[in-house]
Amino acid sequence: MARFISNTESTNQTASEFLLLGLTDSPELQPFIFSLFLSIYLVTVLGNLLIILVISSDSHLHTPMYFFLCNLSFTDICISSTTIPKMLVNIQTQDQSITYAGCLSQACCVLIFCGLESCLLAVMAYDRYVAICHPLRYMVIMNPRLCVLLVLLSLLLSIAHALLHSLMVLRLSFCRHLELPHFFCELAEIVKLACSDTLVNNLVVYLVGSIFFGVPLSGIIFSYAQIVSSVWRISSMGARWKAFSTCGSHLSVVSLFYGTGFGVYLSSAFTNSSIKNVMASMMYIVVSQLMNPFIYSLRNKDMKGALKNLMQDQSITYTGCLSQDFFAQVFLILENCLLTAMAYDHYVTVCHPLMYTITMSPCLCVLLVLVFLFISIVNRLISVLNIQIHYNMETRNQTAISGVLLLGLSDDPALQPLVFSLFLSMYLVTLLGNLLIILAISSDSHLHTPMYFFLCNLSLNDICLSTSTVPKMLVNIQTQDQSISYAGCLSQVSSVLVFSAMESSLLAVMAYDRYVAICHPLRYTVIMNPRLCVLLVLVSLFSSIADAMLHVLPVLQLSFCTHLKIPHFFCELAQIIRLACSDTLVNNILLYVATCIFAGLPFSGIILSYSRIVSLILKMPSLDGKYKAFSTCGSHLSVVSLFYGTGLGVYISFEVTDSPEKTVVASVMYSVVPQMLNPFIYSLRNKEMKDALRKSMCRNNSLL
Repeated sequence: MARFISNTESTNQTASEFLLLGLTDSPELQPFIFSLFLSIYLVTVLGNLLIILVISSDSHLHTPMYFFLCNLSFTDICISSTTIPKMLVNIQTQDQSITYAGCLSQACCVLIFCGLESCLLAVMAYDRYVAICHPLRYMVIMNPRLCVLLVLLSLLLSIAHALLHSLMVLRLSFCRHLELPHFFCELAEIVKLACSDTLVNNLVVYLVGSIFFGVPLSGIIFSYAQIVSSVWRISSMGARWKAFSTCGSHLSVVSLFYGTGFGVYLSSAFTNSSIKNVMASMMYIVVSQLMNPFIYSLRNKDMKGALKNLMQDQSITYTGCLSQDFFAQVFLILENCLLTAMAYDHYVTVCHPLMYTITMSPCLCVLLVLVFLFISIVNRLISVLNIQIHYNMETRNQTAISGVLLLGLSDDPALQPLVFSLFLSMYLVTLLGNLLIILAISSDSHLHTPMYFFLCNLSLNDICLSTSTVPKMLVNIQTQDQSISYAGCLSQVSSVLVFSAMESSLLAVMAYDRYVAICHPLRYTVIMNPRLCVLLVLVSLFSSIADAMLHVLPVLQLSFCTHLKIPHFFCELAQIIRLACSDTLVNNILLYVATCIFAGLPFSGIILSYSRIVSLILKMPSLDGKYKAFSTCGSHLSVVSLFYGTGLGVYISFEVTDSPEKTVVASVMYSVVPQMLNPFIYSLRNKEMKDALRKSMCRNNSLL
């Protein structure tokens, strides 16, 4: 961003926008061009969406070849959506301008999706090579994991390729009257308009372009050379025709894509006619994506059969039915809530006109919509969760799931009274300590500040987190019954995930609060206003619930064996996934990715906040000032170290050791001990809290 600003300033902001001259400047032809490109765009989007719909709805097409075709169709939609809508808007508004940032973004997106299409065509060629040359090993080689990996690798390479070109453009200076004789921002045309030396850019364009598009094309040629060599060894003409017929659609798409791409290169290199360049680019960017659905639907027997079945089929899948009901009910509830909000808006307008702009501030309006959307989604998710649980119980005959066993800390009967007493004491201390924190903050007006508001929410969250796990364990020990229902187990998992993620988010918010208090003390009350504080807590809650739902809903798709025993004192997500009989690859990937996001982002925020705080404090000349600034962060740093330190211990014990005892002990340290110690940390290390607690005690004694 800094580089972009410096470039803009250095060229006297002449590169603030470009003009896309389009296909023609004749006003009479504009309605025709608009209608033509709108029709092309709609056909492209609908055709490729139909391909995706057919493949996803027909189980016979759930093969590697059609998985890659599905991704190719999605890429075609993205390429068309990157260029045509902006052109249509320009024609409709009679405004040919596009911002510098918008132009670079469009060029970058075109490079990404064109590069991705090139890579996908190479991957599809490799798929055909394996299918024809190694048919017996096809399903082993082209396994789902490899297919997903090939698509992700293609996407990453395409992004790297596009970023390399886009970043090179940022170093260029541009003159005035920046007119692109094109209907979209093409990299070669942008480079031509530069006033500075473009030798390096042109070298990168041709060199990297040759490598990035040449390697996939070489892979396609090599794959088909092997295919032709293998097919010619087949004695039967019928078998030869059958083998070649599976490649017909792909070869047509490859010829169209690389043929038009080669035409763009030739027209750009050997002619200065802008009209010819535009026509060549249109064939490459627009026509290829338009024709692909027709090629695969008209030349492919399986696709034609699936399309016919889709048109004649009146049924809907169980998942499709649930999804349809979910969205219908969400938008119905949301509409009802929005009508209530609009009624409140009219009430404020009529009854409090002078306070209208203050009461109905933009922040409140956005907050109301987000809250209503959240309520609508959660309401339906709970319903879907219940339906899915009953469906799993009935369709999979999972009688054992209704009786999951929590083995607890020890199976030694002699230790059960000790474990019961220990955990009961810890739970009561946690409950009373955090309630005392909440009571002290709410009763002392001096503590009605953002920091203590967040501390109050943290204490409430600690109570909820302990209540999600410890009481059930105490009941199990007391009744000598280790079972928990399937629905109860999933509910416990959800609660633990929600409150653990909420604690992580609140600690990040509290770190941001300390950063503002120390680095911007004069603006503290303005920045950390009550609305922002409430909004930060609500966002933390919403993201925590989303994280929990993201983990729990995929668990509903798993199949479980009989005699489910969890070597733990509560239902932990990782332990449940381990017990599944079905494939858990997606669940494990989701577990680690979501954990890295929902735990990593808050932790990164905490590190960033404290790095800024430390940087500022070290510049202070006074030792007393340094000590005072650090002292306001001591309690928070202790809680952060305890929470993330024990969380890291759980992760390490789970990954490094197979010992259930060590994993359980680490989880106790993570889910029970921090919640018990937090009140002590904030009451013993915080002078204001000690004074508030002392006043509260004195007030209670006087009342007695």
